[in-house]
Amino acid sequence: MSVQYKDYYQSLGVPRTAKADDIKKAFRKLAREFHPDVAKDKKRAEEKFKEINEAYEVLSDPAKRSKYDELGENWKSGADFGGAAGRPPYGGRRPGRPAGPGGREADFEFDGAGFSNFFEQMFGSRFGNQGGFARPGEESERGQDIEGDIMVTLEEAMTGSVREVSVRHRVGRNVKTETHHVKIPAGVTEGQKLRLTGRGEAGTSGGAAGDLYLRVRLAKHPDFEVEGHNLIHELELAPWEAVLGAEIQVPTLSGPVKIKIAAGTQPGQKLRVRGRGLPQREGPAGDLLVVTRLTLPVKLSEPVKQLWEQLAAESKFNPRD
Repeated sequence: MSVQYKDYYQSLGVPRTAKADDIKKAFRKLAREFHPDVAKDKKRAEEKFKEINEAYEVLSDPAKRSKYDELGENWKSGADFGGAAGRPPYGGRRPGRPAGPGGREADFEFDGAGFSNFFEQMFGSRFGNQGGFARPGEESERGQDIEGDIMVTLEEAMTGSVREVSVRHRVGRNVKTETHHVKIPAGVTEGQKLRLTGRGEAGTSGGAAGDLYLRVRLAKHPDFEVEGHNLIHELELAPWEAVLGAEIQVPTLSGPVKIKIAAGTQPGQKLRVRGRGLPQREGPAGDLLVVTRLTLPVKLSEPVKQLWEQLAAESKFNPRD
């Protein structure tokens, strides 16, 4: 099963020399445009959202981006991927024992999990536990556990959902596709593993099948960062809003809310909106943490410029005192 190279820079519409801030801005713009909750063409938006999310997952992480960039010229032509740096094709064969019944090498590919097979090849966690071994004198052997990543949106983590995930098993020349309905419980966290018992590789000679593990990777969101069960939102303020105070509407996963900005609010200050984060299986939901950022006007009309000059002349404030 060949794996096609993904040009993540092209997905986000940025050059390979793009800085972290430019990558973040490009992602946020595209994520707002193609978020499935707001786009008219839901199916196309969902696929595009997954594409740009995967690209941002890699390019926003310095270690992942460095590893991706090491592929360099090998992938300019978009050639099929058969294993980087000597690694076996996706799924591969577990060292030390056959990967499938009868000692044949097995491959696995996932559809519907949100990440491409190229991503899984490069950054995924292909296998979970080692699975069982036959005891002396026994012929049956437990099948392999297999593992992959599943992209879960923050909206799914908020309310829960059911996803359809297909796994293609290849043993020798035979390919078998199995489709599973995966329950995403509300309150799932980054790195949590969802276990589907008996959905891994088949056992041999009557041995039990292995399990399928799907590791949760929370999708990047244009408006929020995730910190445990808390959500972090950066709020841009105009200078007069920070100085004089204001009432401003901010987004949450369950709808916008208005918050009060106190007069004299400083950049980087955190404002807490309780219970507007992600739910927990036990205990109260997390909070929304609003981090203030100050944005200055770049272009000024002549009348507005004169007002700033008047302020500068009359104000006794000196930030360096």
